Amino acid sequence: MRIDAYNQIQQIYGASKPKKAISKAPVSQGRDGVTISSIGKDIQTAKAAVKSASDIREDKVASLKAKVQSGQYNVSGESFADKLMKKFEEAAAF
Repeated sequence: MRIDAYNQIQQIYGASKPKKAISKAPVSQGRDGVTISSIGKDIQTAKAAVKSASDIREDKVASLKAKVQSGQYNVSGESFADKLMKKFEEAAAF
């Protein structure tokens, strides 16, 4: 039978496979360490400064808010449309 022949061949080839040698390397008792370069420290400092900074420019917001409340803030429809189209074109370019 064909299956028996396959099993016999498999046994022959399986028995002749060399076994992996297990070598025991000495275990070191050292400690891992990390050193951060001066550039890395500068980047950490910059990231901390950006994280602590406010996302809102309070001086601009306060002046615009006052103009809106007093009715002095006027936006040109054409200017707004032009800026909107520029942003759309920039987004479409990606």
